[in-house]
Amino acid sequence: MAENAPAFRKIDLLGVATASGASMRGAGMGPEALRVAGIAEALIELGHQVADHGDLRRPHPGPKGDPASWRLPEERRADVLELAAQASDRGLEVLRAGRCPVFLGGDHSIAMGTVSAAARHCSAHDKPVFVLWVDAHADYNTPQTSPSGNLHGMPLALLCGEPEFDAIFRGPWLGRIDPKNVTIIGARSVDRDERKLLASRGVSVLDMRRIDEMGVVALMRGVIDKVKQAGGHLHVSIDVDAMDPSIAPGGGTLVPGGLSYREAHLIMEMLCESGAVGSVDIVELNPFLDHGGKSATLLVDLIASLFGRTIMGEEPGPIEFVTDGEDAETAA
Repeated sequence: MAENAPAFRKIDLLGVATASGASMRGAGMGPEALRVAGIAEALIELGHQVADHGDLRRPHPGPKGDPASWRLPEERRADVLELAAQASDRGLEVLRAGRCPVFLGGDHSIAMGTVSAAARHCSAHDKPVFVLWVDAHADYNTPQTSPSGNLHGMPLALLCGEPEFDAIFRGPWLGRIDPKNVTIIGARSVDRDERKLLASRGVSVLDMRRIDEMGVVALMRGVIDKVKQAGGHLHVSIDVDAMDPSIAPGGGTLVPGGLSYREAHLIMEMLCESGAVGSVDIVELNPFLDHGGKSATLLVDLIASLFGRTIMGEEPGPIEFVTDGEDAETAA
């Protein structure tokens, strides 16, 4: 492990249990599936201090009589934005306390809040924030360009300041990132209008073609060098569908030809060695679609690699586990 890599860290787990940004239910069960797969235990075994703050949730009214009422766009949007505000505020508190937030999703709309937390924290310290978006999709649609209208395909566009989002998407919780500080890795399904926006804004897209040609190591060295030269904070956003469906079937928007098991782990290992990662989210795990916990287990293993698990590692250090004993919104 590199000399400047973090040793034992204080890590806060915060679930964001929602599927309101997606086209199907199930991702809201993702945080609990990651817990069952042993995410806290894996981090503890590596010597980190771990606190699990439960799940952020938005109170919902009782059934409205219409079984499809959860699909109403205004209700789903309200859910996404309320949870984004909660995630941003709670993540900012964690970062201010010198701890590392690891958000357990939930669909990828939660990144509106998780990345905002990092951006707000870095803005206060005049530190650049970088985002590594590990995903089969670019998630850079706007309400005008999106073919589906689903908000889990829009977080990067909102965070990068695209003007087509109306006032309801804005507030003190929203942070901003420079699109030139965003790297998408593992992409293989990008909409036509998204492609134009990404190119015009200077977002770096390391698609599977480039990975096939150049390999993960060369590409990741470029990403890491850019962050370290700027003295930046790196937020890592991991979507289960970045991996090939043969090893991670538990997602709702799977695309063939994704990252292999070793490519995914190598990305995480290199990130760990960089010492640049300051916040993380894990998204789009849908246990209803998973096969016997296969995807949840893989994601936990990837997080373990991100936080220091190696093939020939040192013995783990002292361990501590803290739990609030209640959901995060009641623990604030």
